[in-house]
Amino acid sequence: MTIPTQMSLHGFIAAAPELTYGKSDVARFRARVGIEQWRKEADGAFTKLDPLFCDMVLFKSSAERAYARFRVGDQFVASGYVHEYEFERDGTTVQREEFVARRIGHDAARTRYNVDRPTPSAERDAGPEAGRESDRTVEPPAAIGL
Repeated sequence: MTIPTQMSLHGFIAAAPELTYGKSDVARFRARVGIEQWRKEADGAFTKLDPLFCDMVLFKSSAERAYARFRVGDQFVASGYVHEYEFERDGTTVQREEFVARRIGHDAARTRYNVDRPTPSAERDAGPEAGRESDRTVEPPAAIGL
């Protein structure tokens, strides 16, 4: 069996996100995002390079939730795909790409946050989750990795 996977992107929100609604009243979240870049040196050290930037979009209820939760500077992890498109500008065809996120969350390795879980239902109370703390503060260590 093949594990179903999607492309992922991790970075930071570089410019104020926008929430718009299209002709069919579908919500669209758009943000300029930055992706940190590093180069490994011959001595094993890493040198931080200028970030790369791209556009990221989400649609429907995911767009509304992302707009309510994400601000400039927030670190995120998203899964989705790259959408390549073209448009006309001043008589010239311009090619662009954007990351279309299907899922997004704050980067747990770089963000402190509280988990606000819904009250467990009666069915869950009897299951393996019964007795577990339903709300706790998650404070990860400093950035994991590089």
